[in-house]
Amino acid sequence: MPIIRQLIVDETGAFVGKRQGRLAVKVGKETTVQAPLMHLEAVLITGRGITVSSDVVAACCEEGIPLHFVDSRGRPYGSLFASGLVGTVRTRRAQYAAYNDKRGIVVARALASAKLQNQAGLLRYMAKYRKETDPERFRDIREAMTETLVHESEVQRVARSAETVDELRDLLLSVEGRGAQQYWIGFSLLLPDEVDWVGRGGRGSFDPVNSLLNYGYGILYAEVERAAVLAGLDPYAGFIHADRPGKFSLVLDLIEPFRQPVVDRAILNFLGKGGTVVQKDDGLLDKVTRHTVAERVLDRLERTVLVDSGRIPMRHLIQRQARSLATYLRGDSEQFNPYVARW
Repeated sequence: MPIIRQLIVDETGAFVGKRQGRLAVKVGKETTVQAPLMHLEAVLITGRGITVSSDVVAACCEEGIPLHFVDSRGRPYGSLFASGLVGTVRTRRAQYAAYNDKRGIVVARALASAKLQNQAGLLRYMAKYRKETDPERFRDIREAMTETLVHESEVQRVARSAETVDELRDLLLSVEGRGAQQYWIGFSLLLPDEVDWVGRGGRGSFDPVNSLLNYGYGILYAEVERAAVLAGLDPYAGFIHADRPGKFSLVLDLIEPFRQPVVDRAILNFLGKGGTVVQKDDGLLDKVTRHTVAERVLDRLERTVLVDSGRIPMRHLIQRQARSLATYLRGDSEQFNPYVARW
């Protein structure tokens, strides 16, 4: 039996119960999945009409396993954590104070820079497979990559002139947005010719590619949220994304460098290998497609990546980055260096 670290429940009418140290998912009278609590790191409820027993809630709280609730479009709408995990004070006080001094600028600049570097890195990595077979497309992708890196240099420039995060935010989002335009141009050139894509449209878009990306980001979002909470950070108090009621601004900050190596790469591989996208009449991905996307994103999270200390699973790297941020904000470390992939 394969080890389940992230349990995804997406079957309408499913019941999630606890049985002898395991979470058991039942649909009707059939038990479809059993996941030992000793290996489990998170539970994602992604379907409608799903029942979760109070025994499951209690067991997950006791074991420090968060429950995340994500809708059919990949939008997280709630999470449940053990109360002890969110009881930290020192880290959060430092996080709030950092917003008004140079630490906030360092964090915002570092995350924006890492995002643009990883966008350029993914284009460079994927383009090499087109060098011999499609030289013209290869050149176009490389051009988009180069333009993306130009904007990364601009991030460094605008950050040097800012005194506070409030001064930096609009400038940073403008530069980041222009870099993203170039990235998505390159991304579109990596898609198979038969995939008709008008470009990145955000969460209000229902075309197949945007739907795949949004659903994948929802799964990654839950992982990053968990990492932030376990590190003692306030997920609502970001540096790049503005404060807004109900918006996990820090999670949106921290997720940026991981979108490309986890989700974007998974979707490109899926479509590049002839993956089929099935959407329902309302534009939502069907169950099989959602399950396939989830499996591929989870696979990327489990794969090891090279860091200075060796190779570690991507999900552990996400946790380590959140802890690194907390350490920097508290003044226990002099640097905060977000993940830049070694493609």
